Amino acid sequence: MAEPFNLCALRALCGEILWLCVEGGGMAAYDAYLGEVLLDAATVQRRVSELARHISDDYRDRKPLLVCVLKGGIVFLVDLIKHIDIPHAIDFMAVSSYGAGARESTGAVRIIMDLEQDIAGRHVLLVEDIVDSGRTLHYIYNLLKPRGPASLRVCALLNKVERREIDVALDYVGFDIPNKFVFGYGLDLDELFRNLPFVGVLKDELLPT
Repeated sequence: MAEPFNLCALRALCGEILWLCVEGGGMAAYDAYLGEVLLDAATVQRRVSELARHISDDYRDRKPLLVCVLKGGIVFLVDLIKHIDIPHAIDFMAVSSYGAGARESTGAVRIIMDLEQDIAGRHVLLVEDIVDSGRTLHYIYNLLKPRGPASLRVCALLNKVERREIDVALDYVGFDIPNKFVFGYGLDLDELFRNLPFVGVLKDELLPT
């Protein structure tokens, strides 16, 4: 009997093949930086699909507003909404807690772009790529809560618990990960490699000292 058709796995595999084709079959551009693949493309896509099903069930008949935190959350959001099977809207916020070229958060959060939509009375779901210290999410949550949403919850692809400095509640979590510098699948390395279909770990020798 043939195995069930797995669309998520196929899409992930096609993404990896396309990347290799672009690189001409030689050493990939990221090889100089990649220590290990923490989460391969198929694993990421499978978990994103699972999260979308949970969100669809929890928000049925509520028409949620998904707020993507730029820039890192954009890839996660795009894949997530492909699998959400209920009516929903999206909006964007851009924040910064990293200086140019920095590989650790400065702890100082500033808003670069605010929401376009009024969230009063709306069911809002914040979509984050990664939560580490918790400072950025804490700032955003306290900024949006006084605007009167009917509910305000958080969906994070990656949760770096060991780095937590401020306690924040996460309602949906893709993966708990160790305290390592990661990039790919929306997360950048000096503004590069957001397009990788997997989540990789930076080589130890390239970490800031």
